[in-house]
Amino acid sequence: MDIKKLTAELAVSKQIAASDLRTIAEAGFRTLVCNRPDGEGADQPNFSEIEAAAREQGIEAHYLPIESGKVGDADAVRFGELMRALPKPVLAYCRSGMRAATLWALSEAPRRSMPDIIAAGKVAGYDLSALTRRIANGGKVPIDVAVASHDIVIVGAGAAGVATAASLLARDRSLDIAIVDPASVHYYQPGWTMVGAGVFKPEVTAREMAAVLPRKVRWIKAAVAAFEPEQNSVILEGCRVVNYRQLIVCPGLKLDWHAIEGLADTLGQNGVTSNYRYDLAPYTWQLVRELKGGRALFTQPPMPIKCAGAPQKAMYLSSDHWQRSSRLGQIDVEFYNAGAALFGVADYVPALMEYVRRYDIALNFGFNLSAIDGPGKTATFTRSLASGSVETVTREFDMIHVVPPQKAPDFVRASSLADKAGWIDVDPATLRHKTYSNVFALGDVANTANAKTAAAARKQAPVVAHNVLASLGKVKGVAAYDGYGSCPLTVERGKIVLAEFLYGGKVAPSMPTWLIDGKRPSRLAWLLKERILPPVYWHGMLKGREWLVQPELVG
Repeated sequence: MDIKKLTAELAVSKQIAASDLRTIAEAGFRTLVCNRPDGEGADQPNFSEIEAAAREQGIEAHYLPIESGKVGDADAVRFGELMRALPKPVLAYCRSGMRAATLWALSEAPRRSMPDIIAAGKVAGYDLSALTRRIANGGKVPIDVAVASHDIVIVGAGAAGVATAASLLARDRSLDIAIVDPASVHYYQPGWTMVGAGVFKPEVTAREMAAVLPRKVRWIKAAVAAFEPEQNSVILEGCRVVNYRQLIVCPGLKLDWHAIEGLADTLGQNGVTSNYRYDLAPYTWQLVRELKGGRALFTQPPMPIKCAGAPQKAMYLSSDHWQRSSRLGQIDVEFYNAGAALFGVADYVPALMEYVRRYDIALNFGFNLSAIDGPGKTATFTRSLASGSVETVTREFDMIHVVPPQKAPDFVRASSLADKAGWIDVDPATLRHKTYSNVFALGDVANTANAKTAAAARKQAPVVAHNVLASLGKVKGVAAYDGYGSCPLTVERGKIVLAEFLYGGKVAPSMPTWLIDGKRPSRLAWLLKERILPPVYWHGMLKGREWLVQPELVG
């Protein structure tokens, strides 16, 4: 007997025997549902035998037989009705458990998201990806499915998606490209650190999506429900299907605010803020201005995260303001980092440590924020000790800047495109999927080891553009991405430590060190961040102008 849990109320299993009922009862199950017709196999007990044994154990038994491979819409509805009415928990079974899992998946489609359903099946050992179109259609077999078809489909209209579309069109204006994204607004997210420091107004970091998309690209304003790479298809919510010859996946990542207990309920109030959200960055600046004394906490979750330097940027700029306004002496600044080092590339740590000492920041490594009590003004951290035990520490705060844990979007993690950690599984140089040769990924969603920054996406976009065209037979050669990433660490208002590096943490300055020495704080680097990079983003990167990032051909 092999019982596999789908939810707290339902588990499924392969064919059971009457002798299994005692064990099933001892496991706490109150109801059985048989989804296998009698006589399907020579070694199969009839349902009446199972029912009699179940009755002896005080377990209800119900018969909902389904022919193998023929789960109908009405069957799923009936299964859902049984699940709502029967005593819980329920064990449903068939030959392998697959029919039972299928019935559950289709019955849950009107109420539960597709990624949740697919992921629950995967955890239990059942691949439900063949049901994506039916799940997207509310659990029913689609009758009329509107199918669009494009040579190139790009999922995600953030920095990576728009830049790649623009780079493709800069090479070939005749390309048939569609971008899939439900958002109405495009954000320049690197600017939110500056908003949180009172340098930028929030509105300068936002533009209407229609205004930034290349004119020759078709915008499909919809959310993606699933991928069917074997059919060269993307399934949208509502069960619309978009077919492609080449697929580029770059939807960014998901900020998991709910992973920290109590956080979602107190964001934007009680002194709890984050520059990782457009609407909260102004609140950061409000808190910094208003704080006269007390304790200010800054947190960083486990990697990977978008822009690993951003948690520190908020801390340094806040501390600089307090120092300039003669308040730093009355404020205790503490940094709680789930990692083991201040910054991942050791060459830049000495310059950062100078500012840690200047602002008298207390560094705490290995501490992961696990809960926040906003009204109570307390934050709870956990730390794993060498002994294997877990230590819990609670700190009071007057202000806390939180960076949430981050992961790939649900529809990515539940797909066959993802690796075991949930990120799109690509070759780190070509950015081509390791299994599906006509699928590419870039930006935050790829499983490459580079820093997840806009600078990385800017370098990746031309690589993907070239390699996609090569796959279509329009150009020759293979372009390679070297892992370049950049993190302008704003250590004070007017100075930046400009970290630039490749795969493996190799330092890779893009300018002569006599002009900008990235290992030292620089006013010129601040000018670059404040005045030059925003126009480069809006009028260069998103327009297909590949200044200093033309791809290197390796074959």
